[in-house]
Amino acid sequence: MSSMTADVILTAKNTGERLAKKEPVSFTEERQICSTHIELDPNRKYQEVIGFGGAFTEAAAWSLSQISPEKREEIIRRYFDPEEGLSYRLGRTHINSCDFSLGNYTYVEEGDTSLKSFSIDREKEFVLPLIHDAMKAAGEQLFIVASPWSPPPWMKTNGEMNNGGKLLPEFAPVWADYYSKYIAAMEEEGVPIWGITIQNEPEARQVWDSCLYTGEEERDFIKNYLGPSLEKHGHADVKVIIWDHNRDVIFDRAKAVLSDPEAAKYVWGTGVHWYVSEEFENLSKVHDAFPDKHLIFTEGCIEGGPQPGEWHTGERYGRNIIGDLNNHLEAWIDWNLVLNEEGGPNHVGNYCDAPVIVDTKKDEVHYNSSYYYIGHFSKFIKPGARRIGSQATNNRLLVTAFENINGETVAVLMNENESKEEVSLSLGEKSMMLVIPEHSIATIIIHRLNERA
Repeated sequence: MSSMTADVILTAKNTGERLAKKEPVSFTEERQICSTHIELDPNRKYQEVIGFGGAFTEAAAWSLSQISPEKREEIIRRYFDPEEGLSYRLGRTHINSCDFSLGNYTYVEEGDTSLKSFSIDREKEFVLPLIHDAMKAAGEQLFIVASPWSPPPWMKTNGEMNNGGKLLPEFAPVWADYYSKYIAAMEEEGVPIWGITIQNEPEARQVWDSCLYTGEEERDFIKNYLGPSLEKHGHADVKVIIWDHNRDVIFDRAKAVLSDPEAAKYVWGTGVHWYVSEEFENLSKVHDAFPDKHLIFTEGCIEGGPQPGEWHTGERYGRNIIGDLNNHLEAWIDWNLVLNEEGGPNHVGNYCDAPVIVDTKKDEVHYNSSYYYIGHFSKFIKPGARRIGSQATNNRLLVTAFENINGETVAVLMNENESKEEVSLSLGEKSMMLVIPEHSIATIIIHRLNERA
């Protein structure tokens, strides 16, 4: 019979270990059962993973431009390099400005319904150079999702980009064409757009760039304007993602669009953010009702400015990634890749944390716990991996498991508690024992002997 061994990668609060490779653990033929026992079942197969990534905001790109070129390069490498980094393969960026821009801006002149003045020159200063350098570090093309926070002010009911407002009905056709113009302009710059969302957080009237849509308004905009515009301009292959907001009402919002076949035919899937609630099961409700559509996490961050050295921030990432993956999520994109020492820049002072914070005054780089927690998924669960069954005898640990294309089985175990946990883990008839320290996350990579030959 073939033997199995497991590599164990550990990040633990109290040991200083960060994505540290431990001694391999061998499986035995005996069934070893601890009070916390995890059973992996490769016969139960679920969604296929597209990958992980973060957002190319103007704030992230600007922050990186304010530090030494060596440190900027190091951060990009430590995110996108397949070996040294987190192996990021996805990204998100903004169409027009967002709150994490240096100010409000659009790509056209006031009142230009012909879109002849359309230009993404603004993005050539900070955002596009960052995306190009990330692609070089990754060694391949990235999957980029682009989201608008607001149409130009003259297309809106409130006459400004900030403070909500709605798209004026008479500008729906030209706003739909605006997405196509953006996709074409980015492609000309060597950045293919893989997907677009209709609107960032369409239910949030924010003091920054925002625009409100009901589910029915989103449905009608896709069906009558955006879908046909993308087809007309040769962008039918770009994935259209709806909602792009929180889990609490994701089912109702998905249903409003996807239960209409004329709108649904243009839609690839539903985007989700993590604010408000951790009702992960709502993703499964969407999947069960619309199994031919996809689920993607498009934004999450820790609000309230930088929190260097904090551990709960990483645990929030780990808990949310596991919760969403276990409910059919296929792709996961963090918010800002990098922010400065204030948690910005942000043109309305909505400062946040990021996995990497740079002190632009001291030219220092801080990797937060969230950076390492994300890595426990993104480095080891490869594109094309399939989630498999995983079951624990209690809820003291969080667990998810995948099978990579090369046959490796990858399980991620997370312990948020104050005490260590002795764990037995079984795959088929074989099992292994390990100890998961308090406040830690472990990735277990299981090899069958012939895989390593």
